[in-house]
Amino acid sequence: MPLPIEDYAIIADTHTSALVGRNGSIDWLCVPRFDSGAIFAALLGTADNGHWSLRPRDVVTTRRRYRDETLVLETEFETPGGVARIIDFMPPRTESPSVIRIVEGVRGEVHFDMELRLRFDYGHVVPWVYREGEALVAVAGPDAAWLRTPATLFGENLTTKADFAVRAGERVPFVLTWRPSHLPPPEPLDPAHELGVTEGYWRGWVSACTYEGEWRDAVVRSLLTLKALTYAPTGGIVAAATTSLPEKLGGVRNWDYRFCWLRDATITLQSLLFSGFQSEAIAWRKWLLRAIAGNPAELQIMYGVAGERRLDEYIADWLTGYDGNPVRIGNAAAEQFQLDVYGEVMDALHQGRRAGLKADDPAWGLQVKLMEFVEEHWQEPDEGIWEVRGGSQHFTHSKLMAWVAADRAVKAIEEFGLDGPLERWTVLRDTIRADILEKGYDPVRKTFTQYYGSEELDAAMLMVPLVGFLPAGDEHVRGTVKAIEEHLMVDGFVQRYTQHPDTEVDGLPPGEGAFLACTFWLADNYALMGRHEEARETFARLLALRNDVGLLSEEYDTTAGRLVGNFPQAFSHVPLIDTARTLSNALAPTEARAGENSR
Repeated sequence: MPLPIEDYAIIADTHTSALVGRNGSIDWLCVPRFDSGAIFAALLGTADNGHWSLRPRDVVTTRRRYRDETLVLETEFETPGGVARIIDFMPPRTESPSVIRIVEGVRGEVHFDMELRLRFDYGHVVPWVYREGEALVAVAGPDAAWLRTPATLFGENLTTKADFAVRAGERVPFVLTWRPSHLPPPEPLDPAHELGVTEGYWRGWVSACTYEGEWRDAVVRSLLTLKALTYAPTGGIVAAATTSLPEKLGGVRNWDYRFCWLRDATITLQSLLFSGFQSEAIAWRKWLLRAIAGNPAELQIMYGVAGERRLDEYIADWLTGYDGNPVRIGNAAAEQFQLDVYGEVMDALHQGRRAGLKADDPAWGLQVKLMEFVEEHWQEPDEGIWEVRGGSQHFTHSKLMAWVAADRAVKAIEEFGLDGPLERWTVLRDTIRADILEKGYDPVRKTFTQYYGSEELDAAMLMVPLVGFLPAGDEHVRGTVKAIEEHLMVDGFVQRYTQHPDTEVDGLPPGEGAFLACTFWLADNYALMGRHEEARETFARLLALRNDVGLLSEEYDTTAGRLVGNFPQAFSHVPLIDTARTLSNALAPTEARAGENSR
């Protein structure tokens, strides 16, 4: 059985990543990219679907940490005979992805068992394994992997094994490298040298961070996680490293998050810019422009890491799933119409201009075409921010983001002198605003609703002051916050929207964890409303959910007391960065995005 989600840590090489369990087992690794087939898929099945275990015998206690501000993971095991640690990392990518594991003796003598089960194509393909010189080679179809180690290896039941002991000061390294099977073998790596290179890479990268506030450790770990989820060749940033980790244990809310969502564009861009990482922000903006280029009517909500559009979804039925959940590869939501992403794209490009990113490029011409589409289609129903599968609605948040699109288009003309129909888009902005206030607001309950004519609530409407639609002190905002506090909060955390058996808007059975991004938005609302103590208390509750190495998933199951959803989740770590800056009284992304309407 896989471990609880919070028992995993991430290592990465800015092309892909691996999840390492507290027990010393790597249960998830896709190569050569985040969205490639997994060679270790035990996370979504069993050990027979691929894993790499390094485990001491008779463990008494386990401790783990990242080395300072890096993605080099140390897991220390205490046994009756002594103490040893495993140092896990992925060197920054050159030609091929490698995972290096160094077993290091600390005190006494510790006996280890190593078990390597390579299974290509998400645990579906058992490779042919043979020796080639000092390396063990596994090959099947297009995939090949080389394992190099001084430990004595032997095979048993389609598994490569080793048993060995380490004493204080001794090191036993293991280097696993993947490469296409038609290419020559990869060059051997020096584990000690690569360790130094990897530590230097991450420390050098973090040195650009400009945040020095109260929550620096949490912010830096979130920034490192965001970098770990970056596909360096294109600048794309995936939403999470995994697929099909459930939003409800034993349920069907399981999606593939190894893609790049346009919805995350603005907050990701701002988090990078406000933290000092301009080159990453520029790369993300370039990825965005390449991905959305073409017919605005064909704009998708998500793309592959290189901008791919075909993300066909299927069920990997040979995997039992995490906690018995269906395993989905690909994401059919890419084909949905979600109006809100047009506002996100317009806002991201506008905030980039405000921050001084290159303005004399084709972006504005593309934005004009996007605005023409918004003008023609903003009154149509869509599937909304939560990608419902129960049919289209006139979601209030979607209309809000259509307003954002028009607002940023107007401001681009006014602030930067760009050429466009200022009067027409100003009228459009005012028209959308009036429509939202008339149809998306319940004057009796004094709250914005999930969709026009409904009585349901949606935490996405916490974005109203964050995008500058209304100031935080406005009665519409205060009423919405109060309604969310009363009906969507569970144990201090916010659920995305009303869920009960009579609600079929999302087309799925009710029940999921509290959504962490929504709870960060509530903290931002508190801060903008002057409710600073409540903002800090909410933020503290969120920080307490991080696992022992500072990572968050998408949601939190308040009943089970466990992290749920894909992991680690960019859409949780990015708002963490923004809220920390807001509460640190820095030039906060929330206020910068909202502009003059934030207060």
